[in-house]
Amino acid sequence: MASNPNIKLPFVRPGAPPKDKVVVKALGSQTVEGDWVRLRVAAVVDVYESTLEADEIDYNLETGEAHARGNVHYKNYEEGEEIFCEKADYNTKDLTGKFYEIRGSFASRIDARPGILTSSNPFQFRGKWAERLGNRYVLYQGTITSCTYPRPWWTLKAPKFDIVPNQRAVTQRAMFLLRGVPMFYFPYFYKSLEKQPRRSGFLAPSFGNSSRFGQMVGIGYYWAMNRNYDLTYRPQYFTERGFAHNVEFRGKPRQGSDFGMNLFGVADKGLLLQDGRRIKQGGYSINFDGKSELGRGWRSQGTFNYLSAFIFRQAFTQSFNEAIFSEVNSVGFVEKHWKGKSVQVVFARSQNFQTTNPGDSITIRRLPQVEYVRRDTQIWQRIPVWVSMEGTAGLVRRNQPLFQTRQYVERADVAPRISTAFRYAGFSLMPSFGLRETYWGSSQENGRVVGSNVRRSARDFAAELMMPSFARVFDKSPKWMGGGKMKHVIEPRASFRYVSGVNDFARIIRFDENELLTNTKEVEVSLTNRLYVKRGPTTQEFLSWQVFQRRYFDPTFGGTVVAGQRNINQSSVDFAAYGFIDGARRYSPVASSVRMQPLPTAGVEWRLDYDPKRGNVTNSTFSVDGRLDDWFISAGHTQVDSSNALSPQNNQFRGLIGWGAQSRRGWSSAFLAIYDYRIGVLQFANTEVTYNTDCCGFSLQYRRFSFGTRNENQFRMAFSIANLGSFGTLRKQERFF
Repeated sequence: MASNPNIKLPFVRPGAPPKDKVVVKALGSQTVEGDWVRLRVAAVVDVYESTLEADEIDYNLETGEAHARGNVHYKNYEEGEEIFCEKADYNTKDLTGKFYEIRGSFASRIDARPGILTSSNPFQFRGKWAERLGNRYVLYQGTITSCTYPRPWWTLKAPKFDIVPNQRAVTQRAMFLLRGVPMFYFPYFYKSLEKQPRRSGFLAPSFGNSSRFGQMVGIGYYWAMNRNYDLTYRPQYFTERGFAHNVEFRGKPRQGSDFGMNLFGVADKGLLLQDGRRIKQGGYSINFDGKSELGRGWRSQGTFNYLSAFIFRQAFTQSFNEAIFSEVNSVGFVEKHWKGKSVQVVFARSQNFQTTNPGDSITIRRLPQVEYVRRDTQIWQRIPVWVSMEGTAGLVRRNQPLFQTRQYVERADVAPRISTAFRYAGFSLMPSFGLRETYWGSSQENGRVVGSNVRRSARDFAAELMMPSFARVFDKSPKWMGGGKMKHVIEPRASFRYVSGVNDFARIIRFDENELLTNTKEVEVSLTNRLYVKRGPTTQEFLSWQVFQRRYFDPTFGGTVVAGQRNINQSSVDFAAYGFIDGARRYSPVASSVRMQPLPTAGVEWRLDYDPKRGNVTNSTFSVDGRLDDWFISAGHTQVDSSNALSPQNNQFRGLIGWGAQSRRGWSSAFLAIYDYRIGVLQFANTEVTYNTDCCGFSLQYRRFSFGTRNENQFRMAFSIANLGSFGTLRKQERFF
């Protein structure tokens, strides 16, 4: 069973009286009348778990009764509450009593999770009178807040509060006031004060507005099914589109096992067009994550994602990155690792939506596939020779418009490798030789699947040469680099790779990277410059600049290159994220990769590929991220300039600038924008303004979507109460602060 984080730890009060002893004292007089002790002026009754102080106290040594008057101060060290009042009747033995004209506080539970506003302020309460019954308090005609008096930002006012410190607080007919103005009425309100609360109940309602969905109103219900399972249901109504449903189910069946599932769906009335027609864009998505320790070194883990239609994601997602991401991937595995070896049983499904049209997607499935890996193992300690091996065997399938394989296509692959290393006078040479035998139960001819199998017997030789580095140390660097010592290092490298035996490349059906292997004979040369600077007692890499290129001695990669179309093989994928082969080539683009860290909290990266064959820069990716005090910035630019046969043209800017921090008191603001320069459209913009007090926070966000068929403005807000949570239409995972 799962451990219980709410178990109460043993209470220890250093310097306290013994548990069976009561200490009474006063600055003025102490008069004994039978069992009663009359304490006058700065009177104190002290027991192990609490202290009672007042101007006057009458205490009964036999019954434990105490009657306190004038500037009464009660403090319970075990539960953490503190009370000030004019008059109190309290019993130190049965822990019961009444307090009049009361004000006090009890410690709040700090829930330091991302997106939750936190504060060290205790909860403060005031009321006409209160009574203590054991570890329970009942407050009458009172108010509760976590803000500071005399002008708290928020208060909860009710005829009666039932409070058990560190456990829960319950009230009925409560009014929530913001700066004294009534805002919400709660017929019944429950708040857990435990470290990890679990109690069923309704969640705070949410309201919002969208130019595309209309008015939005939602509510939720949390069901603590038992100690190990819970379920949350959040329905939401869009006046222009219909009902949306969000169901989250979580569980921890046993120690070492847990899972979470989320279902989101919309029963869409349809997008209203100017001619009165409606285009329905509804659907649903399922996300599941789970893991479990199976024992004897075995473990399982899986992620399942399903999307009913890509148009549903584009229409209803609140994330720009998710809206433009056209892939849905699922993978689950059972694995074991031991002594440099591992075995996995993998179940995987990948779906890539080509357009928003129904059925226009490519689905690849591995169900199941067994994978075995033996990492490099030295066969004899006196000889620098290592052996390794990878092997897979399973059933695969590919399905797309006008092309599909059988439900289960057999595929087996085994790849042993032997490697060694030689070092002399600063030179390091690491050659390796490998075999790769692969079998498929189906093949293709002229774009059609045929039943005949295909076999590939590939051999490859690789060698990497690391030459001695050139270095020079400078006593002083420029002031803008810190002014300390600087070291410049030049690292030259070269590698060679030879692959042969791939004779039926056109017949092989593409399932994953395994099928991208082609014959090749290539050399890669690389030159890296590094600058190290000393900043105080530490040395950091200030700049690295690597320039590299590949030379192909087989320009057609064994005759597999088809002129005039995009060709993807293992060599191109290893070199760049963008395709560059649309015909025979003897060399790759020249790649430049720059990384710089001008400040400990700032970094710059720039990858640029120049293609001498085309005479232009084919792609460039630039990004900068940094933070200085409360300011932060993130910017980037991506440009793809290649032939249409290789990839679509792209020229996109991304920028984020902000001031503030999560849980920071005062104002915080941020602005994010994504602009497509090629088509001249601001595809996404997000502006947020947040103001946090010592006990609550206000966030307002404006978002603009403009891509595909989506043209929408959104206004979302959230009101957060420190250590309690937030309500509104702005979810914590969508906020900057």
